[in-house]
Amino acid sequence: MAHEPGCSRNITQRYHKVNKIYAAHAYDKEEILPNRIYIAPPDHHLLLEEGYVRVTHGPKENRFRPAVDPLFRSAAYTYGNRVIGVILSGALDDGTAGLWAVKHHSGIAVVQDPNDAEVSSMPENALEQVHVDYIAPVNEIGALLVRLSKEKLPEKTEVMNDEQTKKEIKVAKEDGALEVGLFQMGQLSPFTCPDCHGVMAKFTSGKLTRYRCHTGHAFSMDTLVAALTEKIEDNLYNAIRGIEESIMLLNHIGDHFAEINNPKLAALYFKKAQEAEARANMVRQTVLSHEKLSKDIMKQEAKEIENEIKI
Repeated sequence: MAHEPGCSRNITQRYHKVNKIYAAHAYDKEEILPNRIYIAPPDHHLLLEEGYVRVTHGPKENRFRPAVDPLFRSAAYTYGNRVIGVILSGALDDGTAGLWAVKHHSGIAVVQDPNDAEVSSMPENALEQVHVDYIAPVNEIGALLVRLSKEKLPEKTEVMNDEQTKKEIKVAKEDGALEVGLFQMGQLSPFTCPDCHGVMAKFTSGKLTRYRCHTGHAFSMDTLVAALTEKIEDNLYNAIRGIEESIMLLNHIGDHFAEINNPKLAALYFKKAQEAEARANMVRQTVLSHEKLSKDIMKQEAKEIENEIKI
């Protein structure tokens, strides 16, 4: 049952009575209450502000919306050392930048043991880039969170809420990256955005390097590599399509000239069609040998090379 404004208070009380936690898709500016799980609706980011949540349609981060990084970033910026960020099983490095923001604002970082994860990439990347407080198998994390939530918080340390984080949150709230001045804070890069082909700027936070285009799409280095190599395959198939269309047209024109008794011109068009077909085959072979790259794939190849050397 989704919680909407005006939802019966008796329903909420009944959930509390039987010691169940109320879980539903959040709605924009919904009040934050205890014993609630707020779930990001499909194709929307979930953000936190003082006392309530925001549900927005801001630019994708690491090709996803909802994405965990905007959520962690907004939570850290708003609630500081009251935040516990948890990274579980998953591919690539989603959540690493957000978990870094949690630690930067004196929060607690918890990561699932990579050996316990079905997909170890997200935990491994978080451990490489962030000073994590706790590493635990998934069946122990629930009890750990209960214990941490009952512990007395240390005196809140003053953390300078930097302008970059503030502006990144604004972009997730649907403000333009160019308009709020976020894009200008990065270092101009030679790369273009795989999603919109906009110019991209490079941003550095601690050991983390990320890229964001002027329309707001954000990528970690690993996600950018994966996205760009995927786009190469798409572009190569587009090239094959274009060449094959030209082959059909050249043959069609050749047939036309053959019909009107102009064999020399017809033969020239047929020859050009054969040459184009040879080029299409070359591009097709390139597609078949093309690799989609990511840090996981590179690590696996490095491990295989290391094993070969030992043998």
